[in-house]
Amino acid sequence: MELEGKVALVTGASRGVGAAVAVALGQAGCAVACAARSTQDAPQRTPGTLDDTVARIQEAGGRAIAVPTNLAKDDEVVAMVERTVAELGGIDILVNNAAVTFIGDLNVPMHRHDLMMNVNFRAPFLAIRQAVPHMRARGGGSIVNVSSAAALYPYGDNMSYGISKIALERLSVDVAKQLQHDQIAVNVFRIDVPVASEGFVANTEGVDRSTWEPTEVAAEGIVWMIRQPPSYSGRRESMYRLRQREGIMASRSERPYDGVPPAELISELVPLEESHYREPYE
Repeated sequence: MELEGKVALVTGASRGVGAAVAVALGQAGCAVACAARSTQDAPQRTPGTLDDTVARIQEAGGRAIAVPTNLAKDDEVVAMVERTVAELGGIDILVNNAAVTFIGDLNVPMHRHDLMMNVNFRAPFLAIRQAVPHMRARGGGSIVNVSSAAALYPYGDNMSYGISKIALERLSVDVAKQLQHDQIAVNVFRIDVPVASEGFVANTEGVDRSTWEPTEVAAEGIVWMIRQPPSYSGRRESMYRLRQREGIMASRSERPYDGVPPAELISELVPLEESHYREPYE
């Protein structure tokens, strides 16, 4: 896809990978709708706001708007898409990046489980359904759903988050099948190399981060996927393997990550391990 003149909607764009993707798309010539909850008037505890991201895009000569959105609320997800279309003239690209993570496995409080499923799976589902008619009207589009290594491997204290991400991957391949004749590509970008997003940093206090990549490295891979032709669809791409195969996303970390993440859902008994996750705002 040629990006100049296209309209992109990126969720979770106040910080982390979402902010990096929004800025990269703005630099590539897209008008960008940046969606998240955190604004200068209503900041969250984790650093970063929509206003910061919009300012970065505009200072570089791009066009961007802030679309404050609580993705846990269906009506706000629908309004997010419709406001993007109303203010920017349509929608060509949707990046479902936003996610919430709470610690806990089988004992996770149900309201937290429900919130993770709503934000990480239900909101992308609704956003896709709302965006597709607008993409069809413009002759095609590209949807990238951001997943995690937790979709395939049962990391300790990460059960509900992982369930939401494998559900998102399953949604992606099915919707890709349904939209192939509309020239709308639907793909997964699975972050399975450590990336230093603000949320991940906040949840892993005391962990060695010398192998963690800056968020711009992941953003490079997502933008690469968006640039591909519509026939490139239904892919569940691993950040690790995409880097190896295409020679993109060169490491900027202090030392290269030397792990090998799983390629498919684990189908064996996994040994118990200590969790690296911590409640950041207790």
